[in-house]
Amino acid sequence: MRKTDPALNTAPGYKIAMILLGIAVTPVLLSSSSLGNQLAGSDLITVVALGGLILTVLAAMTICVGEKARLPTYGIVKYPFGERGAVAINVLMAVSLFGWIAVTANMFGHSVHDLLANHGVDVPTPLLVAIGCVIFVASTAFGFAILGTVAQCAVPVIALMACYILYVATSGQATAPQALATMPLGVAVSSVVGTIIVLVTTLPDFGAFVHNRKHAVAAAVITFLIAYPLLYWMGATPSSLTGQGSLLGAMAVFGAVLPTALLLIFATVTGNAGNMFQGTLVVSTLLTRFPKWQITVALGVLAGLVGCMDIMSWFIPFLLFLGIATPPVAGIYIADFLFCRRQGYDEAALKRDPAIKFSTFGIWLLASVAGFLTMKGVFTLTSIPSVDSILVAFAGYAVLAKLTARPALANA
Repeated sequence: MRKTDPALNTAPGYKIAMILLGIAVTPVLLSSSSLGNQLAGSDLITVVALGGLILTVLAAMTICVGEKARLPTYGIVKYPFGERGAVAINVLMAVSLFGWIAVTANMFGHSVHDLLANHGVDVPTPLLVAIGCVIFVASTAFGFAILGTVAQCAVPVIALMACYILYVATSGQATAPQALATMPLGVAVSSVVGTIIVLVTTLPDFGAFVHNRKHAVAAAVITFLIAYPLLYWMGATPSSLTGQGSLLGAMAVFGAVLPTALLLIFATVTGNAGNMFQGTLVVSTLLTRFPKWQITVALGVLAGLVGCMDIMSWFIPFLLFLGIATPPVAGIYIADFLFCRRQGYDEAALKRDPAIKFSTFGIWLLASVAGFLTMKGVFTLTSIPSVDSILVAFAGYAVLAKLTARPALANA
């Protein structure tokens, strides 16, 4: 069995929470404005609170699986999907993480460009994207300890900027929108959950570094029950007050472009440092011959090239794809842990089991299709498609585990 190594360099829950918030802030700032643009104040509070509660429950489970296994996500999925089958899941996660890296690099370049342009300085956006990628690589290439240091320095600054922006928005004067476009509450909650569901799915990457289970749960609660809903509400409020579809556009109404641009720049640095860390972990399983630092540099170069393109046009479809295809992986490995590996992860089981578990892939596909159909309104389960796909995956794998249970699994 794989047990916790006493010599493992672990971190307390609050430090893990700081890193997670640093990663979460970029997608929140990108998506919260569109939510605030379509919800009134009381509904907005209800939606972000409910979304935070759902994420907390899921995050507590996924990060505790990582704490128990002391394995990153790609190591854990080998057990339910098979040693070779896990490669396909790792490719999915690698594409997901690289997409966020490129999108965030693009956001960094445009934010810095807008900031400089307001002061009469015209620097080509591609050059700024490249500079951003150098910063992201430097924040990641030296490992988890440096990532934690970056988060500890940047997250408090981000929090102070967000508070200032909220103060300016709530105390300033702006022409209220004549009527907000209405968004169904179920769809709104799905937006709050779906924005960060990929991070929740890959939380074992961080659970492997936390002190113990109490600290793992604490990290989930601090991040998703307390800080994430507050951050989402703060990002959505300016758009709710002005009717603008972006945070920068909303704060321009209040004459606060400079602090908003600085907030976006800090957010992209912390967010992409975390994305690069996770992306390096995943890609290193696919390209085992290369040192991790070389993989980090290669990801930075590729992100710079893709980030220079007009990628925001397919950003929303990309988010929708991630919100449906990735969460079932979490449902499957949570069920695998609860029904097959409560006593630990036995590496010998990987040799005994099939290299590719086609039945598990069938469940993953079924759950993904179910999530897609609920998103399209063909039928309804919880009104939150990403949660629907997790529940279908969990239930399907639980049934499979019961049907195929054998003594070797029970003792694994």
